[in-house]
Amino acid sequence: MRIAVLFVGNRLMLDDGVGPAAYEELLERYELPPNVDAFDLGCLSLDMIGAVRDYDLLITVDAVDGTGAQPGTVLRFAPDAMARRAGATASLHDLKLVDLFDAALLLGYEAEGLCLGVQVENASPVVATIGLTPKVYEALPLLVDTVAGELARFGAPLRLRS
Repeated sequence: MRIAVLFVGNRLMLDDGVGPAAYEELLERYELPPNVDAFDLGCLSLDMIGAVRDYDLLITVDAVDGTGAQPGTVLRFAPDAMARRAGATASLHDLKLVDLFDAALLLGYEAEGLCLGVQVENASPVVATIGLTPKVYEALPLLVDTVAGELARFGAPLRLRS
């Protein structure tokens, strides 16, 4: 099974940068098996439509808001749980994984999907701010371990770097 992990977010928008922060931490702590590729994306875009063709499973890692959970809570969703709406369980980005899958299906491409997210504390800082709020920062190791756990569940365990 070929797996792509898509880390989504804007490092300049405080908690929205949790995806890129998780990408860095994952690669610092773990070695990826040959069948797993990790991508640090600013935003999920239709440019990734080829990934639906080339991979069997796509996992997105993103900031979420409106879930009712406490900031820093790590959440797991099916792609259609974040489908085409704002509010609870909405990604902070316009294009969601289910939208990418819908577009790819028109071309005959299909893959499985899974969304991992962290409830943000501050999704819209007044000024560009690099870094995460304390509760989201504290959740970063759990988010990375959750990604590692999901990969293991799908038969692609990670090895700790020495």
